[in-house]
Amino acid sequence: MIVVVTRGPLVESRHDVAACVADARGTVTFATGDVERPVFLRSCAKPFIAAAVAASGAAERFGFGDRELAVMSASHNGEPFHVAAVRGMLEAMGLDETSLRCGAHAPAYEPAADALRAAGEAPSALHNNCSGKHAGILALCVHLGLDVATYLEPEHPAQQRILALCGRLADESPAAMPLGIDGCGIPVYATSLRRAAQSFARFATLDGVSDADARALERVRRAMRAEPRYVAGTGRFDTALIEATGGRIVAKAGAEGVHGDALVREGLGLTLKVLDGARRAAAPAAIDLLREVGAFAPGEAERLRDFAMPVVRNVVGVAVGRVAAEADTIPA
Repeated sequence: MIVVVTRGPLVESRHDVAACVADARGTVTFATGDVERPVFLRSCAKPFIAAAVAASGAAERFGFGDRELAVMSASHNGEPFHVAAVRGMLEAMGLDETSLRCGAHAPAYEPAADALRAAGEAPSALHNNCSGKHAGILALCVHLGLDVATYLEPEHPAQQRILALCGRLADESPAAMPLGIDGCGIPVYATSLRRAAQSFARFATLDGVSDADARALERVRRAMRAEPRYVAGTGRFDTALIEATGGRIVAKAGAEGVHGDALVREGLGLTLKVLDGARRAAAPAAIDLLREVGAFAPGEAERLRDFAMPVVRNVVGVAVGRVAAEADTIPA
């Protein structure tokens, strides 16, 4: 599969994409490219991290509802409502933003960043797109009486719980999954696109997992469907995809061109990796693949046109090209 970037009449750039669609048993129904090579899931794994928190009882103890579980699963924009949700999570467990080890960056949503500058305020860790996930892991630590200062360490019991759940979803031993460090500092695991697609299929169906894992996954899935704005935010693909499909597709993007989708109606999972890591190619590729496997109801794909074929503009805003998918898929 290829996503092309045009300028005027010519293709200026090309992005190769590997992708896999599988069911909860790991049976591949559609594939393109190498789907067995390990790929770091990056933020695609956040719903599974949130499920580990929910399974522990921490979400119930601290009164986390749909918004908190959705922002826990999010790579959010840093809009005021995202920041308020994360701050409220920390307050519920008796902590504040100084406990977050994700680092600070400006809100990804430019109007929120502009407003912060206009107020003379510096970004804090609360504005980090991963702050909800970190707050969730801190809740897991507080609930289980674990050290909150070292929660980033791979050997920390909270991280081991998270990796164990991710391994169960992928039918893989955590010890066999390569680990790296994500941009926000937490351990990030790699698995094949096939196993990742199986994980998202289990997220969609709740099949092939224990009753406890199923309850936790269902709770997170329900939250993401109910509060898609908290999963990403204004102008973001994941939010738009969940909204356009009425929550039948639960989507989560990751850095370096990774994307995962739980296809609830079809009982399938879809994962893709833009091989050169280009974020701009992920949404066009995902929409093309979702259309290919029949995941959209009539009219839904059209509502996502701005993400399927983003316009390339020059500095003064003139349209000079487009980004679009050219599928070269291989039925499995």
